[in-house]
Amino acid sequence: MPSGTILVADDDAAIRTVLNQALSRAGYTVRVTSNASTLWRWVSSGEGDLVITDVVMPDENIFDVLPRMKKVRPELPILVMSAQNTFMTAIKASEKGAYDYLPKPFDLKEMISIVGRALEEPKTARIAVVEDLGEHMPLVGRSPAMQEIYRVLARLMQTDLTVMINGESGTGKELVARALHDYGKRRNGPFVAINMAAIPKDLIEAELFGHEKGAFTGAQHRSSGRFEQADGGTLFLDEIGDMPMEAQTRLLRVLQQGEYTTVGGRTPIKTDVRIVAATHKDLRQSINQGLFREDLYFRLNVVPIRLPPLRERVEDIPDLVRHFFSMAEKEGLPPKQIDQGALHLLRRYRWPGNVRELENLIRRLAALNPQDVIGEALMEQELSQPMETTVVVETGDVTNLSAAVEKYLGGYFATYGEALPPPGLYHRILRDVEHPLISAALTATRGNQIKAAELLGVNRNTLRKKIRDLEVEVMRTGK
Repeated sequence: MPSGTILVADDDAAIRTVLNQALSRAGYTVRVTSNASTLWRWVSSGEGDLVITDVVMPDENIFDVLPRMKKVRPELPILVMSAQNTFMTAIKASEKGAYDYLPKPFDLKEMISIVGRALEEPKTARIAVVEDLGEHMPLVGRSPAMQEIYRVLARLMQTDLTVMINGESGTGKELVARALHDYGKRRNGPFVAINMAAIPKDLIEAELFGHEKGAFTGAQHRSSGRFEQADGGTLFLDEIGDMPMEAQTRLLRVLQQGEYTTVGGRTPIKTDVRIVAATHKDLRQSINQGLFREDLYFRLNVVPIRLPPLRERVEDIPDLVRHFFSMAEKEGLPPKQIDQGALHLLRRYRWPGNVRELENLIRRLAALNPQDVIGEALMEQELSQPMETTVVVETGDVTNLSAAVEKYLGGYFATYGEALPPPGLYHRILRDVEHPLISAALTATRGNQIKAAELLGVNRNTLRKKIRDLEVEVMRTGK
């Protein structure tokens, strides 16, 4: 049976009651309080084996108390919970020495599991790093998907583990990489980014590792590479899936041996960088196609982070809109607000360009429209791409379906102006078509996958794989 005394501090009586009952049933002794001063008295007198505390208390912010508690009881596990649910809350909790952070509302089973793990682990003190983190918000959103990302990032800040970020174009992969650097132990070192898709294949090795004078035609002097420039800091390898095979081999050698040679050079150079890689591709598929080394994949994919597309976290759109309007105002543009009708349209939109597309839209609205409040009519005009729910196709009219698809694609390209959409358009559009088609077939067959496969004219195993890969919800219903 679990044992130990848990100190719970929260000014919400309901939360104190729920935690008291759940932890007591799990076998722990529980003491509860509604204020930070009582919690501090208990901790400083040596009471308790673990603390669970809210951040904002009636008498004091727990982040002001945490350093004192860690000073007198460095090995005491402290679990911080908060309804603020921002990236900075998770980071501050980690920076101040908390064992873990949980956003409210929390899952009781997960809470009990974390308590048990914290009490079983060796009692090693967590050292708080510390500087004033300020209120800058590199990542915005309070959705469950983003909360999990915040928790993972908070755990990674004081490590040098290699991270692989996967997500569609425009989801904020470089923002996550910068957050790992700016709030990690390498924050005083350089952050160097290189986009593999933007560099000619025959120049990638020279860009990464540098070159000696005369190493190739046009090399008139020695040039340092990105590894050398990032020494002591973080090297962000964006679109790693586009790296040519020859460069992959050299990168693997660097990761294995911790040293490299410049192009045309012979003297090994020691490297001290943290690698953060990112891609919008399915690298497993690239491995199967012989386009990416499996051994390099495992070297890079030590800690995988998946960034959800904006359409999977539409509840974050109001926070993102306020954030982007605030940024525009700081840059000298007039303050703007948005009404509920316009927000409703934003939530229904598919966001092929993800957060980057939303940011561009908000900046455009702040700069070009005189209205103080952005309304539904203006937003409908701005969203030139037809929304999924507004496309109406008459039954059996294939010409009409083709016209709807053509209109959809026309609106999609229009959102990028004179620029082209990000690579991978075929697979993104195919996914957008397959998901509703399979979902409609399953609905029509009341969740019967055998009948749905027959209806679609595909193999049953193929349909099952599509359901899994596309995350189609299958529900059996009556007539």
